[in-house]
This record gives sequence, C-alpha cells and structure tokens, in this order.
Amino acid sequence: MKLTEKLALAAMHRIDPEAAHGLSIKALTMGLAPAPGPVTSARLRTTLAGIDLPNPVGLAAGYDKNAEALVPLAKSGFGFIEVGAATPRPQPGNPKPRLFRLTEDKAAINRFGFNNEGMEAIGMRLSQRPRDAVIGLNLGANKDSADRAADFAKVLAHCGAHLDFATVNVSSPNTEKLRDLQGKAALSALLAGVIETRDSLSRRVPVFLKIAPDLDRAGIEDIAAVAVESGIDAVIATNTTLSRDGLHSEHKGEAGGLSGAPLFEKSTRVLAQLSDLLEGQVPLVGVGGISTAEQAYAKICAGASAVQFYTAMVYGGLSLAGDIARGLDELLARDGFDNVAQAVGTKRKDWL
Repeated sequence: MKLTEKLALAAMHRIDPEAAHGLSIKALTMGLAPAPGPVTSARLRTTLAGIDLPNPVGLAAGYDKNAEALVPLAKSGFGFIEVGAATPRPQPGNPKPRLFRLTEDKAAINRFGFNNEGMEAIGMRLSQRPRDAVIGLNLGANKDSADRAADFAKVLAHCGAHLDFATVNVSSPNTEKLRDLQGKAALSALLAGVIETRDSLSRRVPVFLKIAPDLDRAGIEDIAAVAVESGIDAVIATNTTLSRDGLHSEHKGEAGGLSGAPLFEKSTRVLAQLSDLLEGQVPLVGVGGISTAEQAYAKICAGASAVQFYTAMVYGGLSLAGDIARGLDELLARDGFDNVAQAVGTKRKDWL
C-alpha cells in the first residue's frame, strides 16, 4: 500500500463509516484511487460458469450499490465486479446509523436493508459499463413488496442485457424474513421464476445464488439439492453472519450482518461442505473474511473456483485487489499448479 492510500484510509477512519463509504466512491469516480489495470497471468486466468476471468479475485456486492464507479473499479485489479443489490423500486433502507467498524476485530456490522436507487437508475449506469470488464448485479427485493420472489425476476428482466452474471440474494439478514426464502420449496419456486426470466432474455446470463453462513447441515444439503435441480450456474458462499462469537470491539452488539475477519472459518466450512455435496456439478464462489492471498488460496483449495471480498478494503484499501491476485499467482506457482482450476478443492477435506 502506498503512503497516499495509507493516509487516505487513516482520514476515512476518523469520520462516520457510511460517510467514509460514500467518500470512497466519490474518490474513485474522480480518479483518486489505484488503477493498475487488469492483474492476470496464465496461472490466474480461469473460467467461472463459462465466464472468462483475468483472475479469480472479485469485488463482492455491497460496495458499489448503485453502479456509480464501474470504470475505476474495472481498472483496480479485480478479476470481476459485482454491484448492487438492486431492487425494483428505490428504497432508503434502514434508519442510520447502520454501518459500524469493528476495528479491533478487522470486521464490520451493517444493517443497510437494501438501500439503493432502484433498477432504473442502476440499469442506466450498467448500460454504459466498460465492455472489457466482467460485471454482475446482485438482485434484491423491496422491503414492502407484496411478492418478493417476483422482484428478483423484475430486476433481472430490466438489467439483464447489460450483465455478465446476476446473483439472487436471499441471504441478507437486514430485510425481515428475506432469509425465509432459503427454504427448499420457496427457493425452488423463486429460482424457477428467475431462470424463466433469464431464458427470455436476448442472451444467456449466468444466474448465481448467494447463501447465508448460518445454515445447519440440513439447510446446506437443501441448498445443494436446489442448486442442481434448478439449473443455476454457481453458488456464492457466503453472505454476512448473525453470529457474534469471539468479538471484542465496542460495536459488537449492534444488530445486522457481520462481515470481515471473524467470518473466515465459518464461511469456509460452509463452502467446503457444499463443495463436498456438489462434487463439481455447480461451481462455487468463496466469500467471507478474505484479506490476504493466503486466505483467497485457502478458499480455492476448499472448493471455490473464484473468490470475492469487500470488508478487507476498509482496513487494507483498494490496492488489496491487485495484491491478493499477485500473491495468489505466487502461491499457485509455489505449489506447482499451472492454473487456478487445478487447485480447486485440493484441501477440501481439511475443512470438513
């Protein structure tokens, strides 16, 4: 990390977390951020659900909620970008304050509640996206919707022409009863509607499913069965957790989803269990607690074909994207792998 980025991070940590988040987006749009361009190599290049990636290190949804910084993010070193979540209608989300740094734990708690400008504004920005980047959209549902399951399909129908992939997000803990849609019957019906909408688009958009880390074994087995039966293209494991085990920071008792370092082991175990159940039938994306190349590599060895992170940027800056990708390249070379795909799942049993 360069000195300028360190100073910028220090300044950001002196102000309200959500205000700092907004300032970081503005800084990106003004060109005040690292822009190393694509980080890639023969070892790092890979495919995810048929999508060619320059490297397997992606930006998780929730950072650029409204697709405001697509061009600078595409140049920041990530192999792919996920924006959103987007809902059919704009909504303000939950009352502030709703974002908390847990500095001592290298974590964050948020209870945003799908605050976004809605699919029309987000779709307009996506229509002007850079074409040399891989960009996906996290699909959400309005809090007051009479048919939340239908909302996911609505957003896909409106924005699908501009996407490389779309993620069904039924795992946010910040919209009341949203996680109820992870049940087998409800999830099967929801995904059927999304897939039907996807199939009506002018081109095929891979559909991913993002799940919670707080599922029990039976819940994980249900997710694996639905993933295969529904025909989705990948599972993202995992979203934030409701657990507060082992935290030390002042804001540890705040309501919302916990992300960052404390989530690493829990999310990786869910990932490995899914990998064991799916046996390669559906690719996986590993998310939760990644802040180093070694942790990204551990997710891949546990069964992930690609990884994503977001909270680590609060503490390590945007330059982490390129740093993790380059470090992953070195780790693959160290262990004699010619490419990412060869490493996927090689240490899965260590997490079971």
